[in-house]
Amino acid sequence: TGNKVSSWSSESGHNPEEVGEYFQGDIIQPMSRNGIRAKGARWPHGVVHYQISPGFSDEAMANIKGAMRAYHKLTCVRFRPYTGRETDYIYITHGNTGCWSSVGRLGGAQEVNLQDPGCTGTLGTPAHELMHALGFLHEQNRYERDKYVTINWQNIEPGRELNFKKSTKEETFAYGVKYDYNSVMHYSANAFSINGQPTIVPAESKAKLGQRKGLSKGDLRKINGMYKKECQKRKSSKA
Repeated sequence: TGNKVSSWSSESGHNPEEVGEYFQGDIIQPMSRNGIRAKGARWPHGVVHYQISPGFSDEAMANIKGAMRAYHKLTCVRFRPYTGRETDYIYITHGNTGCWSSVGRLGGAQEVNLQDPGCTGTLGTPAHELMHALGFLHEQNRYERDKYVTINWQNIEPGRELNFKKSTKEETFAYGVKYDYNSVMHYSANAFSINGQPTIVPAESKAKLGQRKGLSKGDLRKINGMYKKECQKRKSSKA
């Protein structure tokens, strides 16, 4: 995975987190632990404490911090530096292992890896992995996705078909947000393609898939929907 990300460029036709050998490319926890309905996977008070390992480039730090600022400006979630007193926090590192995260709060220290360079050239990839850490899955894995996209199974790399498996209605909840082609959590059209041909074709011909510029309006509504009650607790306690 590290070598694949090292050779990735913006001209590759897909995103760097879509080359990983992990579940769905960039998720490192088993499916039984994820699903955005799981309240135990949410961060209390909507606060995620973080620690960033040394060694990131200036550009990488700017994009990581820029992603956090976008969350602060547009959502009720807050990322705060780890002080050494918190039990649960994320540790953002840059190992030669690609772009990956767990889904939701696991308890204790949990890593978010942003290989640098490769995963840090835009604000969108850090925002994507942080959204996983908050508790969200990929957009094209929504249970109702077949109404909005067609999966070209014949174009998918052999052995990577599981990356396109739909979630169940019981696992996930979209907080009233319809399928979002513009989500920062959506795969690109050529994700995990074996032949350079699209693996995902949108029903809306003009839709562009896999943007990594930042959080979409739909992403914001879902984040604020998931964390509304937790953020209210923070505000009422002035945490």
